[in-house]
Amino acid sequence: MNKSELRIWAKNIRKTLNLPIISNDICKNIRELDLYKKSKHVMIFYPLQNEVNLLPLLEDNKCFYLPCVKGDKLLTCPYQKGDELICSDLKIMEPKTRAIKPDILDIVFTPALCVDKNFYRLGYGGGFYDRFFKNGKLKMKNGKLKPKSICVIPEELIIKQLPIEDYDICCDGIITQKKASF
Repeated sequence: MNKSELRIWAKNIRKTLNLPIISNDICKNIRELDLYKKSKHVMIFYPLQNEVNLLPLLEDNKCFYLPCVKGDKLLTCPYQKGDELICSDLKIMEPKTRAIKPDILDIVFTPALCVDKNFYRLGYGGGFYDRFFKNGKLKMKNGKLKPKSICVIPEELIIKQLPIEDYDICCDGIITQKKASF
């Protein structure tokens, strides 16, 4: 299947899943990760319909951020539970807070329609996260890249291999309702 066909397939599969239960299990698996426990600055996303919901993580003692789209850029905006949100032109809920530099982030939990076993993700086609990670990864003194990009997705939407383009960026890991893979 090509990317357009995979998007249709994934959206149809998501409609059949019990996403509240899957989201709860994914949040539980996130909270068990040492990487998450050690992280202070975490970017999540506001869920679209039939998408994994990470908003329960806002109860944790961390600094959270939501993405905001400006032009072709994905910005990092601070967010706390209860902050005012606006609906963007892309029909995504975004905070009204001022964007900060992404180098503060430890983890970015990334949405996807499906992912493959090599940690490549298929998004909605705008390329926002691919550009964000291509431009936003910073080399730290210890040689590791920061922030870590972790795709959160139902197990049912992991496929063997996605069609990959030169601009596609793979994630550092995947978390499903069943396990975490890095």
